[in-house]
Amino acid sequence: MLEIDLDSREPLYAQIVRGLREAIARGGVKVGERLPSVRQLAGDLGIHLNTVARAYRRLEEDGLVRVRHGQGVVVVTDRVPGEGKAAAREALTSAVANAAAEARLAGLTPDEVRTVVERALAASRKEVTS
Repeated sequence: MLEIDLDSREPLYAQIVRGLREAIARGGVKVGERLPSVRQLAGDLGIHLNTVARAYRRLEEDGLVRVRHGQGVVVVTDRVPGEGKAAAREALTSAVANAAAEARLAGLTPDEVRTVVERALAASRKEVTS
């Protein structure tokens, strides 16, 4: 369900948050579905309990999950509420700018970049509607 890179410069909790956000957005984890317990996910990933707990708290702050001690973590929505849309747009703008710079450095043409983006969007639509 979730993979992390222990050698990445990205903090482990942030990798978990990113992975679960992507899974929720793509429909791999549905609204109403229960996520693994902190203990279970930490064991599966081979990381500390507090790292998973921090990731779950962040997802709860974002309004995507509800954390109830003793009852688990449940996905409550597949959309970031309210001001989250502006933050998502800002993060997307930054990510696209970085990707465009990397593509330019790699020698990709604008048409090649468009093709990659269009395929990613099409794949995302398929996953959400399936």
